[in-house]
Amino acid sequence: MQKDNAAENKKPHETGTRADFGSQRSRHSLAEDIFAILVGVALVSFGVFLYQQAGLVLGGLAGVALILNYLTPFEFGAIFFAINLPFYLFGIGSLGWRYILRTFCAVTAMSVITRLLPAGVDMSFVHPLVASMMGGAMIGLGLLALFRHGAGLGGVNILVAFLQERFGLRAGYVQLGIDLLILASGAFVVSLGQLAWSVGGAVVFNMILGINHKPGRYMAFS
Repeated sequence: MQKDNAAENKKPHETGTRADFGSQRSRHSLAEDIFAILVGVALVSFGVFLYQQAGLVLGGLAGVALILNYLTPFEFGAIFFAINLPFYLFGIGSLGWRYILRTFCAVTAMSVITRLLPAGVDMSFVHPLVASMMGGAMIGLGLLALFRHGAGLGGVNILVAFLQERFGLRAGYVQLGIDLLILASGAFVVSLGQLAWSVGGAVVFNMILGINHKPGRYMAFS
């Protein structure tokens, strides 16, 4: 009876708390989390590689890094790693050091992988349709794996994850809005055709997140 009374007295706002989500996350071991994060990073990295080969642009800080990569002599990986650094300070207080640590590791791994991929994969041509659809799907699935195992890819991912945790906003839809703003700036570095393919790819990977990554399901925090 005492347990029943305790359950009845539990306030509505106490359900769905970080503790509840923490018990849900306990289904994954650390080894499972590490494996899933590595797979997620690999998928996103190859998706970005396809975008680079087709001369497309991307949303998020990866998109900012890609645009700067087209405009400057610096490599994508180095730019992506550097511009993420300020966001970690913001995220530690709001999202927790475990999430930020995993995100830092994921960003570092992606920076390294995208630098090494050209040495291991030789592509003379990638049609923008293939790059946007297949690359977009890889990026979406990779981000989904990261989100579901307590990590992200920094920058916009930190902001989006914070908004979903605090206000219950859909991660995919919020990121879609931010991505469109960043994609719009891509009009200054790519053709309108490439920009259109880029938008198509952004819709693909954000819809994957919007459909599969909802509040109350795997939260991307530790």
